Amino acid sequence: MATQNDLAAYFRSLHAPGNPVVLTNVYDGATASHIANHPATKAIATASYAIAASQGIPDECLTLSQNLASIRIVASVLKRDSSDKESTNSLLRVPLTVDVQDGYDNVAQTVKEIIKLGAVGCNIEDFDNNTGHLRSLPAAVKRIQYALEAAREVGVPDFVVNARTDVLGSPGGTVQDAIERGKAFLEAGACTVFVWGPGGRGVSSAEIKELVAALGGKVNVKLVLKDGFLTVPELKAIGVARISVGPELWRAAMGSFKDTADRLLSSCEK
Repeated sequence: MATQNDLAAYFRSLHAPGNPVVLTNVYDGATASHIANHPATKAIATASYAIAASQGIPDECLTLSQNLASIRIVASVLKRDSSDKESTNSLLRVPLTVDVQDGYDNVAQTVKEIIKLGAVGCNIEDFDNNTGHLRSLPAAVKRIQYALEAAREVGVPDFVVNARTDVLGSPGGTVQDAIERGKAFLEAGACTVFVWGPGGRGVSSAEIKELVAALGGKVNVKLVLKDGFLTVPELKAIGVARISVGPELWRAAMGSFKDTADRLLSSCEK
C-alpha cells in the first residue's frame, strides 16, 4: 500500500527544471474540488493570501489556526472519490502542498500539523511576520532544517519545502543576495527556491535566468496573469522547476464577482 511519503517522493519528482510542475493555487473547498478534478492537475497547492482574503483579513493577519482550518477543508476534498464519498484510504488523491507563510512560532510543530492533515510539502518564507523584518540567513536556514527534521520524525523524509526568500524586497537586496540564500536553502534540504519580487512586480526574465543558472534550475516562479509577463511556455524554456499562480485565480474570481454584483446592485438603484 502506498504511503504518505510515497506521495511526497512523487511530488518531489515533479520538480524538474525545464519541465516544471504548474500549481494553480486554491483557497477553499470549491476551488480545490475544481482543480483536483481537472485532468491536467498533478498536485494541489494553497495560497495563504487568498485563504486570508476569503476570510476577510490581510495575509499577515492569518493565524495558524485559521490557516489549518482552511487546509483541513481542502484536504477533505482531496480524500473524496469521484462519487463524492469520503475515501477509506487516508492518503489524498493528489499531492497537497500548503503555504504556511513563515512557519509561525514553532515551525517544526506547524509541519507536523500539516502532515497530519495529509500535506506532503509547504512554503516557508524567510520574512518574520512578527517583527516585520527579514530573518538572518542562519536563522532562516535553521527553520528549514527544523521543518525537515520534523517531517522525518513523523515518517515523511521526502517532504518538499519550497523555500521563499523576500530579500529582493528588502532595502538593498539584490539577485546575488537571493542566490546566496537560495544556495543555503537548497543545501539545508529545500527542494526549490521561491524568489519574491519587490512590490508584487514579479521577477524579471533576466533575474530568473540568473537564478536558474546559479541554482541548477531549482527555482519556483509566480505566474502573473497579465499581458507583458512571462508565460508558462516561456518559463519552461528558461528552465524553472516549479510555477505557481499564488492568489491570481482568487483575484480573477473576485473581479468577476465584483463586476456581476455591481451590475446587479446598480440595476436596483434605477
